[in-house]
Amino acid sequence: MLERSELAENALQALHDEDYDRPFNPQNLNHTTMIFMGDREQVSLNGDWNFCVDLLDTGLRQKWFAMEPAAPEDRDEPWDYDPYMGETVPVPSCWQMLKEKWYFFEGSAWYTRAVDFSPKPGKRTFLRVGAAQYDCKVFLNGAFIGNHYGGSTPFFAELTDQLKDGRNWLMLCVNNVRTTDRVPMRNTDWFNYGGVYREVSLVETPESLIRDFFIYLDPESRNNALRVHVEAEGADTATVSIPELGIKENIPLTDGKGESVIEAGPILWSPDKPKLYDVTVMAGQDRVNDRVGFRTIVRKGRELLLNGKPLWLRGISVHEDDAKLGKVVTEDDLRRRYADAKEMGCNFVRLAHYPHHERAVELADEAGLLVWAEIPVYWAIDFANPATERDARNQLMELIRRDRNRASVVIWSVGNENADTDARLAFMKGLAETARAEDPTRLIAAACLVNHAKLKIEDRLAAHLDIIGINEYYGWYDEDFSELPKILANSRPDRPVVISETGADADITEKGPKAGLFSEDYQAEVYERQISTLRDLDFVKGMSPWILYDFRTERRQGIFQRGFNRKGLVAADKVTRKKSFAVLQEFYRAVAAEEVEEWEKQ
Repeated sequence: MLERSELAENALQALHDEDYDRPFNPQNLNHTTMIFMGDREQVSLNGDWNFCVDLLDTGLRQKWFAMEPAAPEDRDEPWDYDPYMGETVPVPSCWQMLKEKWYFFEGSAWYTRAVDFSPKPGKRTFLRVGAAQYDCKVFLNGAFIGNHYGGSTPFFAELTDQLKDGRNWLMLCVNNVRTTDRVPMRNTDWFNYGGVYREVSLVETPESLIRDFFIYLDPESRNNALRVHVEAEGADTATVSIPELGIKENIPLTDGKGESVIEAGPILWSPDKPKLYDVTVMAGQDRVNDRVGFRTIVRKGRELLLNGKPLWLRGISVHEDDAKLGKVVTEDDLRRRYADAKEMGCNFVRLAHYPHHERAVELADEAGLLVWAEIPVYWAIDFANPATERDARNQLMELIRRDRNRASVVIWSVGNENADTDARLAFMKGLAETARAEDPTRLIAAACLVNHAKLKIEDRLAAHLDIIGINEYYGWYDEDFSELPKILANSRPDRPVVISETGADADITEKGPKAGLFSEDYQAEVYERQISTLRDLDFVKGMSPWILYDFRTERRQGIFQRGFNRKGLVAADKVTRKKSFAVLQEFYRAVAAEEVEEWEKQ
């Protein structure tokens, strides 16, 4: 239809130009355009949006975003797509969970909704998208605003100058195609959901705007001072207040940035006592609030120390996945996750393999659970490609700037199971350096591979990490369990090791086996053997077995998998516990008791 319209301009170009995406891919919505949220008021844009899948990217070729509302009887051409009427879907949602025909769909999809708006003098307006998988292009009233890469971090687009008084039309083109230069790339082991699957809102601010705020216990102060970093536009002073600590500090801003060290003696946050303080920041007419805990986490040789006390990470890995909602998470789901982890005896969760919803770390702060947070530098990323490195670095920066006031987050992980090549070493070394520069208060890790030829933990990246994560599946993918103690005996790392993954599948449905591989008893046996091998090694300082709940993944289609990874200690219904749950629970409770006994001796 529109190939011959004034919008498309040229029929042949619209049909055959494979460079059509270039004008719409500046990736200008990134960590530099983030704003600090605190508890800012938001106008929710959740709810029903008009929707259309677009496998061939016809919408970008024909410029659907520039189409103006018109009744069908008043149109000059037959429309292939109507942005303003027709099928709707809820936001947030994953399109795979809405219709069977969309289950394996990978491509672009268009979301459209009306936004009624009355501008206010002296105010700025931003669109906030909690997450959209993977490339999200934003259009307002026919104009292209920008796009964002990365399927798991929030992004912001300022709409102040484009919004008009009255009815506005907002369009999002979301593309979840896996390509070799994206992060992650084409080959992964979790389901490739698509869509706008986290909350969408409008955020209104004064013209003066707090862009970033970071407050933490100054590591050089012996727990007697807080270091504050503020970035703000349109102000020359910021004021930080913590009423419970009697703090009200003015911080001069130069070129919009300022730092200060404030004397204070806060109660330290810990899993046993997750103390949080109300913090307020003001700059110009802008004001934000946050709830922040203060603690220290350091590595000393092979030891991990939380607030100066030895720490053993009793953990479990988790995915964002639900049998009914897909990648959409709810408050109830997060609280259930942490209740199950606590019941198991955990003090720690690994949020794999991408940034989880910000509510996950906020609730971890409240619940007293330590967090390993990571970006999806997963398997065979294109490490030699500058575009891939830019994508990974931006996702890391967005994660850190979103969550670095969360006391629960103690580890930034820069990757998972990558072969040790020169390109990979340079790529991930750079990410580790970025993380340290953005946040000097946390430990850096990566889930590394074992050298099976030498039966040794051997990865050049380890020299740039605080924690060596090891994914090993002895008793499952590696049949010869006797190799595990040999590897550990051959490896004498100078820093702590966390077993970031281990486990075995168990199909406990009526279709599952009663003995052997994929049986519940076999999974429990693997856990018992793993625990007996690992528990007495002085350099192993924790584990986060794979995984809390069974989760969906298209690559696993065996007779006992049927589209799910069934290594969960709880079934996909998130209720039914497998025998291994009790095995790990018993071990963790014993470790916790030994830890308390050791602390009492000190």
